[in-house]
Amino acid sequence: MAVTLDSIDRRILETLQRQGRLSNQDLSDRVGLSPSACHRRVHRLESEGFIRGYVALLDPRRLGRTTTVFVEITLQGQAEEILDAFERAVARIPEVLECHLMAGTADYLLKVVAEDTEDFARIHRRALATLPHVRGMQSSFALRTVRQTTALPV
Repeated sequence: MAVTLDSIDRRILETLQRQGRLSNQDLSDRVGLSPSACHRRVHRLESEGFIRGYVALLDPRRLGRTTTVFVEITLQGQAEEILDAFERAVARIPEVLECHLMAGTADYLLKVVAEDTEDFARIHRRALATLPHVRGMQSSFALRTVRQTTALPV
């Protein structure tokens, strides 16, 4: 699918990624459009799927989720039914923020949040260890987050 974004569309997307709660008036001022033209553009970007939704980004530390663990999963096979069963099961674990099918040594990479190492041990024992078709699991604890963003380059 060809991306059909002009420079104003890109400025709208860049601005909304960083400040999604801007009023239409403030957004139109920042991108140099009238409020009605800006509103039409935002609506078009939403309807065309460039903007999937709006969220509040929560501070994991304030919620007591100070530990981030990256878990590499190797499955017993690559058959579609094995992958589907694994993906359905991992989608039900609320502490798993991200799950990526990988190329390389691991089949999946999970990003898991926990209160601390003891909480991660509970998550591992009750949820991760029960995932179907898992042959191996390797966990790495993040010591510090150096860079984190949700903003895509536009």
